[in-house]
Amino acid sequence: MTSQPLSAAFRLIIVDPGHFHASLIQREMYSALDPRVSVYARLGPELLDYLNRVSLFNNRKDNPTHWNLDIHTSADPMAAMLHDHPGDAVIFTGRNRGKIDRILASLQAGLHVFADKPWIISLSDLPKLEQALDLAATKRLIGYDIMTERYEITSLLQRAFLNTPSVFGSLEKGSTASPAIYAKSIHHVMKVVGGLPLRRPVWFFDTAEYGEALADVGTHVVDLVQWTAFPDAALDYHKDIEVLAGRHWPLTLTQAQFQQVTGEAAFPASLAPSVHNGKLDYVCNNSVDYTLRGAHVKLDILWNWEAAPGTGDVYEASFRGTRSRIELRQGKPENFIPEIYIVPSPDQRAQVFAAVREKIAALQKTWPGLDARESGAEMRLVIPEKYRVGHEAHFGQVATRFIEYMRSPESIPAWERSSMLAKYFVSTMGVELANR
Repeated sequence: MTSQPLSAAFRLIIVDPGHFHASLIQREMYSALDPRVSVYARLGPELLDYLNRVSLFNNRKDNPTHWNLDIHTSADPMAAMLHDHPGDAVIFTGRNRGKIDRILASLQAGLHVFADKPWIISLSDLPKLEQALDLAATKRLIGYDIMTERYEITSLLQRAFLNTPSVFGSLEKGSTASPAIYAKSIHHVMKVVGGLPLRRPVWFFDTAEYGEALADVGTHVVDLVQWTAFPDAALDYHKDIEVLAGRHWPLTLTQAQFQQVTGEAAFPASLAPSVHNGKLDYVCNNSVDYTLRGAHVKLDILWNWEAAPGTGDVYEASFRGTRSRIELRQGKPENFIPEIYIVPSPDQRAQVFAAVREKIAALQKTWPGLDARESGAEMRLVIPEKYRVGHEAHFGQVATRFIEYMRSPESIPAWERSSMLAKYFVSTMGVELANR
């Protein structure tokens, strides 16, 4: 087999677009993708929400898209899609329980897979993930999860400076009480996406169906930790990772809040075990402690109801090196905008500041206008606004990378496979320990 000719257009298939991420993939057009897309779904509000969002993209004033959708509704969209086999690559978003089985079936049918996180939410499914990755490699197919946060400018810069020994030194080992790596992620149940208030399906609140925070949105954080601290490393989760502890606790929602975000007037019978005194205890928040190649890591992955005005989802991360700490902060002093700080050890201040200036000069080729400002004992990177493209734009960036890999399957880095296994081992083992 040879690589896909550059002139050929791949056909996309969307199956059960139960999450708004499906529509964000179609926020823009791609020269390598056929504008005609086949959609297989159950007829219901989730499909209608997806169609509405794509319609808004097609009809916006500036740079409208021109997607053509072939809609197929049935009680078993997956079976219908496999029977029709109408394209080259399938996108899965939404329901997470059983997603790995749909991924395996698609790969077996010869389809590339571009699936939203998470691929698995249970530790017992880790062997299926390994099977899927092996199958993709054997059949020269791409199985790729949508890790948008790698494309955030602050993530890229934190990674660049962390892997500059004259700035960072080497990663400390830390301890459980004082981890070398700490990261916190806060997402919000109620939010506006693509100009529309987000409507959550009822099953979103069933953690057996959708997963707890660590198993779901936490996969981004686990991915960023290993992608930042050990870039391009072939991690072996059997040897390089030990998950030490995990815990979880609920976000409590009133019936009015539940109705606002789902449109359902009452809690359904499926959630009855989690309803207490007329409120839903949505057990979604997680904390996990683990070691990564001997370095202690602590993550807090949280869901809140709604962000305060002028704020949004939060990601903060601190990596402690022998020469400095490199921190991503997003608090009130930063006007809730992600910023990168470099905090040298007191005896390394002059040397580290000089090394930062040298590194910035080298990075000017990639990010012209990047600068740094000293403030007492630390430096803050000054990031030109043009590089802050926003979360929704990252879906186009990761989709472009997926298309490159489809064109040339041998170009996907070997470390991506081990990285996925390591990531999902941490996320599912952390939940497993919390439930024990």
